[in-house]
Amino acid sequence: MGIWIAILIVMFVLGSMMALKPSGIDQRLDKLRIEARRMQLNPKLVACPEWMQGRDNEMGRGMIGQYGLVLDNIKMPHTRYKAINGEWRADNSTKDTVVDTSTKLDIPTAVRTSTQMSKTKLPPKIDFSLDKVPLELPPTIEPFVKALITQANSVIIYWEDIDYVRPSTNPAYKSYNIEPDLSVLKTQLEKWALQVQNAQKSASQLPII
Repeated sequence: MGIWIAILIVMFVLGSMMALKPSGIDQRLDKLRIEARRMQLNPKLVACPEWMQGRDNEMGRGMIGQYGLVLDNIKMPHTRYKAINGEWRADNSTKDTVVDTSTKLDIPTAVRTSTQMSKTKLPPKIDFSLDKVPLELPPTIEPFVKALITQANSVIIYWEDIDYVRPSTNPAYKSYNIEPDLSVLKTQLEKWALQVQNAQKSASQLPII
């Protein structure tokens, strides 16, 4: 009798340990985000902003990966783009959303408290610096990209990074591809930031008629 009780206890302990062990997808996602953090892409999981498609292609639904790159000696206007058919398209929605880095959530205007009003920004003007520019990202990343924001010296991309590590959505996943894939993403972010900055400079130098 005592042996059976011991066996049951061992099985219970092992079952509890297995339940606490992260799933294979969670381990892959952790590896992806750790590598992104090492490359200074600042990965975060945030609430999907209301102006972009989230879960099940519904506007503002669910959570989404936000990867941001801070660039020295860069100054950009506040712009927003959506990824449509492999291209950036200028966003023409009017909803105002502020990235609150303290809470790591995008907070719609309607729910801001009076203490947050100092962070309020007007909706960005429609910018065409990157309009119809191809994403040119790795095929393991590009299908999951949703949107891009530039502001001050930061360029921020929103994408379903969990789909990158899911066998059902990315059967070609290999852990050794994470670094080169993220390297391409980082290079493209730098390229887009410079393009937005240069377009802004060119526009400011046009003569006033």
